[in-house]
Amino acid sequence: MKAFFQDTFEYTHRCNQQLIEVLINNPETYSEKISLLASHTLNAHHIWNHRIFGVIPALSVWQHLDSNDLQHINNENFEHSKEILQKKELNKLINYTNSKGQNFTNAVSEILFHIVNHSTYHRGQLMSLLKAKGVEPIVTDYIFYKR
Repeated sequence: MKAFFQDTFEYTHRCNQQLIEVLINNPETYSEKISLLASHTLNAHHIWNHRIFGVIPALSVWQHLDSNDLQHINNENFEHSKEILQKKELNKLINYTNSKGQNFTNAVSEILFHIVNHSTYHRGQLMSLLKAKGVEPIVTDYIFYKR
């Protein structure tokens, strides 16, 4: 199962990198809405990684990021996710408090799957917004990544 998550985090990292390159190469498209959604996608990954490690995250859920910081945060998220896979048991239960102050418990594997799924969902939204601005969409389907 850890190999599956290693693969899906490599996929997530690569697709995020491609999307970030599109944003950097098309700075006129980095609107408030696109900035907020791109930031949220990376911020959430950061926050979940920190919850698994039991440390306070440096970023908040809807914090705006400068487009120049996206690549660094995406790389950092990927490295932290790889570290989780090396150091944590997938069935370990994690107690955490969400951004609304509610307490929950989930297994590491559930959180990791959520991170990948959440990123995929928001990349799709971002590509729709960029396409509406005339940007050629990139292919981020998992099967294309595997080919």
